[in-house]
Parts: sequence; C-alpha cells; structure tokens
Amino acid sequence: MNAQPGRNALSRRTFLKSGAIGIGGLVLAIDITGCSKRGAKSAAGEITTTNAWLSIGTDNSIHFLCDRSEMGQGVYTGLVTLLAEELEVDPRRIGVEFAPVGAAYTNALLGGQVTGGSTSVRDAWDKLRIAGAQAREMLKAAAASEWKTTASTCRVENGEVVSSFGKRFTYGELAAAAARLPVPADIKLKDARDFRWIGKSSTRLDTPAKVDGSAIYGIDVRLPGMLYASLAMPPMLGGKVRSFDDAAARAMPGVQGVVATSTGIAVVADSWWHALQARNALKVEWDGSASAALNDGSILRGLKQAAAANGIVARKDGDADAALAGAARVVRAEYQLPMLAHATLEPQVCTADVRADGCDIYVPTQTQGAAQAAAARAAGLQPGQVNIHTTFLGGGFGRRLDVDFIPAAVEASKAIGKPVKLLWTREDDTTHDVYRPPAYDTVAGGFDRDGKLVAWKLHLTGPSITARVFPGAVPPGGVDPFSVEAASNYPYDVPNVLVDWVPHEVGLDVGYWRSVSHALNCFVAESFMDELALAAGQDPAAFRRTLLAKQPRYLGVLEVALRHSGYGKNEPGRFRGVAVMEGYGTYMAQVAEISLVDGKAKVHRIVCAVDCGQAVNPTIVVAQVESAILFGLSATLWGEINVQGGRVQQSNFHDYRVVRMNEVPVIETHLVASDESPGGIGEPATALVAPALCNAIYAATRRRLRSLPLTRHNLA
Repeated sequence: MNAQPGRNALSRRTFLKSGAIGIGGLVLAIDITGCSKRGAKSAAGEITTTNAWLSIGTDNSIHFLCDRSEMGQGVYTGLVTLLAEELEVDPRRIGVEFAPVGAAYTNALLGGQVTGGSTSVRDAWDKLRIAGAQAREMLKAAAASEWKTTASTCRVENGEVVSSFGKRFTYGELAAAAARLPVPADIKLKDARDFRWIGKSSTRLDTPAKVDGSAIYGIDVRLPGMLYASLAMPPMLGGKVRSFDDAAARAMPGVQGVVATSTGIAVVADSWWHALQARNALKVEWDGSASAALNDGSILRGLKQAAAANGIVARKDGDADAALAGAARVVRAEYQLPMLAHATLEPQVCTADVRADGCDIYVPTQTQGAAQAAAARAAGLQPGQVNIHTTFLGGGFGRRLDVDFIPAAVEASKAIGKPVKLLWTREDDTTHDVYRPPAYDTVAGGFDRDGKLVAWKLHLTGPSITARVFPGAVPPGGVDPFSVEAASNYPYDVPNVLVDWVPHEVGLDVGYWRSVSHALNCFVAESFMDELALAAGQDPAAFRRTLLAKQPRYLGVLEVALRHSGYGKNEPGRFRGVAVMEGYGTYMAQVAEISLVDGKAKVHRIVCAVDCGQAVNPTIVVAQVESAILFGLSATLWGEINVQGGRVQQSNFHDYRVVRMNEVPVIETHLVASDESPGGIGEPATALVAPALCNAIYAATRRRLRSLPLTRHNLA
C-alpha cells in the first residue's frame, strides 16, 4: 500500500530493486556514522547507527523513504527539504514513501525507529543533508568520468550536472554509473548563506493528497476481502473477561465471527457499523476487581504520601536545603496536576492481514519496531515475518508510541483467516487511553537578607512512563529523564538548586503526552517564579530578566515576547502573564493576555517568541507553534481525566473538552533568527500556556492557581 497514491507513489519492492534492475539507477544506503553518537545505545541496549535511503532512477525519478511518521508535524516536507537542499533539486520533485521497519531507520536521539520527542528534524539535520551531498558528489564524479575531467570542474543545478564547458547530464542519465562508484566519506555541506530551500517558507508536500482525499490514514485502509471489527473492552481499567454470551451478536446482520482476544471481545462483520451493533449485543460479565478501589482521591493520597520521602536527585548545585534553612525569607508552595487523555482526532485503528507464512500490518504508528514486535507476538510469528505499512496519522501526540491497539486486530485476522480492520470508538479511545501522568509537586525558594534569591528546590512526585514503555531504561535508583524535563534545566542564576524526583506508580498505565513532563514541570517552575517575584517585590518580567542575564537565548526570546505583547501597558480590563522555557533544544517565551468575564478567564491573545535555531520551513514552524498552543490551551482550560471505581468518567468531546473555533485566541508567533542547529518544534509551545495563563490570572485576581484545569476554579 502506498502512503500517497499518484505521481509520487513508489512501491518498496521497486525502490529496493532500483539499483540493479527495473528502472535502474542509484540507491544509497548510507551509514552516516559521523552524524550520530557512535555506539549510542537504545533503550534495549542495542548499538545503533543512523542511515538515510535515497533512490535516483534512470527515468529521472527521485524517491525518498521517509523514516519518520507524519502526524501533522511536517516531516513529509521538512525531511525532504534537507535532502533536496544538498542534492540541488526542488523538494517537489522528490517522491516520498514511508520507510518500512528496520534498524536502518533508527532515530539516534531516541534509540529506535521512533517519531517523538520533537526529534525528527534534529535527528535528520546532518544525516539527510550528508546523504544528499554524497549522492550529489557521486553524480558529479560519474559525469566527470564521462567527460574525462575532474568532479571539481562540475557543478549541479536543478537535477543536472553541468560541466565547465556547458555540457549537461540529468541525474537520471548518470544514475546507473553513479551507483557503481564508492560512497564518498568526506563531504562538504552547503553554507547556510547558500541555502535555496532551507529557511524558506513553502507549501507542504502532503497538502494536495490530504485535500483531494488520496492520502491514506489508518482509517482509510481498504484491502481485498477485508472485514471490520469492533472491540468490546473492560469498562474498568485493568479489567478482564469473566464470561460472555455471543449468541445474539452472532445472529445479527453481517457478522462473520466473534473472537476472544487478549484485550477484549472482537466482533467481526462485513461493515464496521454491523460490527459495532453486534458488539453492543454481547452479554459480557467483566471482572473489575483489580481496579475497584482506584479513584481520584486514592491517586492523590498516594502521591502525597510518596512525596514525604526524599527523591532521587536529578540536579544539585550547591546546598539548597542548607540555604533554605538559613534564608531570611522562604516561600513554599504545592502544585497538583491531573491526568490527561491524548484525544487524537483519528481513534486507534489497525488493519491486519495474517497468513500462515507472514503478516501485513497497516497502522498509524509512531514506533514501527514496537508495532512489528507486538504484531509478531499476537500472530505467533517471528518479527521478520511481519511487514509494517505506516499510514498517515490522524493525530499522534505520543498516543501512538503505544501499540496496545494492534494485538486484537492481529488475533481477529488470524482467527477469521481474512484481513481485518479493527477500529476503536471515540468512547473506547477516551476510556482506554494511556494517560498523561498526574503529579504532586512541592517547591521552595529562599531569599537572603539583601533580597537575593539564593535557593530553589523542586520536589517532583509521579509515575514513570519510561519504566513501563522501555523496561530497563530507568535503572533502579535512577532518574527517568522524561520526568524531570523543564526542571533539571532550570535556567535562572541561583547558587543553590536542587531538583529531585520520587517515582510513584498510581495503579494505571500512563503514557507520553505532547511535551511529556515539560508541561507538568514548566507549570510549576514558571508559576512559582511569579510567586518569587511577588515575594521580592518585583515585576515578574523584570525579576526574570535579572536572573537570566547569563542566558542570552532565554533572555532573547523573553525580550521579543514582551515587546510584541505590549507587556507592561496599562490597559483597563486586560492582564498579561509570562513564562519562559527551553525544551527539545528550542527556547521560547509566551505572554498570555486575558480579561475576566463572568468569573472566568477569557483568553484574547497569546504571543510566542521562538528561537528554534535554523528553521527548515518557517511556515511549518509557525503552524506547529499554533497547534501546540491550542493543545496546551485545551488542557489548561478543561483537561482532566477522572477515575471512580476504576472507571474513567470522561468519554467523548462533550465532557473532555477541546478549544472550539469561536474560542481560539489571537496567536502571534515571532521567530528569532538563528544559525544554531535546529531544535524541536512540535511540542514545546504546549508547555508554556498554563503558566503564562495562570500568571495572567494572578495579575487580574491576585489569586494563585496551583492546580489545573481552570474549570476547578471560580475566579469571581
């Protein structure tokens, strides 16, 4: 199945054969060892390297296997741009297909074939430009050989090699000869001042297919003879099937079978609607004893009790405890954050075609290797017998780093003997998510007699996602690095800093959620910075300026955001709050502007200054910032997952609210010019919304909100 049918389509079989037979030409499988940390280890402890795959056919076609999943963040365009820049071709000339599962496509920053952590461009920045440059030099060498000259006398432009005396060869004409040459090791990359496409705004390459409907999402997959499945899952977390009666379901129209799977009862039918209706006719007795006592109160009590212990140290500068004990003034606070759902627009879906000798999986996934392993276990096959066909993702946000929705589709297909597409309902998705962890954090700051901030201590308590998703990646007594983000990199000039973390499991599975712990910890750290500014008798922005004097990139985005937002202006009825953060190598500052209407905060404008290093495509950067802000705004205003008796109480968008069109504030994004290597952009803006907004609410009400969402608080 091609991810994008049409002129850019290319089967994997054709791609891999193109260097020898078929269209012929140049195929690069390049080990870019100089671009990754040699010997970097994945979570499983494997040694990894980084590879890029490029095919140039004798018909002048150029194809790229995109090794990251496209879920709206723009890799389908951004990664191609990196390759095209050095290859000296318009990115629109390059056909794109999603890469198959394989070690060649390892993300060196995460240690697996994974799309997440705002790493796609950061991981590809060197390796894909080098891949393009290597192909360029091989094509030049092939042309030089034909012309009996040296490659240094040749240049490339618009997919052609041009000699110093005006002769030209297209890349296609040179592809076969270039394929026989060794891959050059020493490559000079273009200087930034010579970029033609990097740094320039352009339309996305996947937009036409998404507009005309030819783009294939997981929900769009159609296979010959395919059936549909709906899965009855335990209504309580961790529940199991005790017994079931499927007689009524089997008698309903279109039903082809009922399959007991590892995660529930799958009803398979000739349409998804028939499958759903028959699923609703099942009579299932569930065993929910494992989570019967699980509720919001027990979760919070457990977090508070765990917080009484000393944590594992993530950062220690000086002696914060001693400095606090000797401080002239100490400010302390407690913060609490709820669980959140991912709420992807496309619910979880997987199509499986299981045969005796192998299996094909068509799935919107962020982690192809884990998807392959899960499908192989469910099918009783070896991983190498399972082909993963990645589709476009109708939202990821970290949800599709988990593969819990894959086994049931595989088990149903294996039992029925036909391809089966298994689709969750929105209610299934909301009540069976892997939720963003809850958190209970305490924080303290100490001032000396001169009013100088001399100590800052953040004590974090919450579950570890990584310990579940990548067992063994967090050693006993070690810190989960994805639990201390936006905390351990505290940027302010304070001599005594302590950040520690108490791991505490809460009785349910938690997962990576857009910005992971940045959103949790930035809320605490940046809200508390306003509390400290108040204690110091200073304006929050001025307080930050002083403490960021040694941090030029932080200070730079702060000044840009303040200037464009009108921070400090006395406008009746309007109030502003500020927050700053570095995450994923990107520096940001946000200013939220609000008013109070009927005891609620109305968000009028959010101004975001962004220093993400070199922006590959500024239009995509701005779109991602806007998307992340709206994602964070929904969570700040309404986001909350409640559990009672082991059952999630929210079920759909009516009670798990997201921002609606009439509620969207003005969003201004200001990019700071930079020649630094790219930082991540898909996630960081999410994390600053809550502290900036709550700091604005304090300016309006003189009430400090230390828990979310805002619907918990009446501001009247």
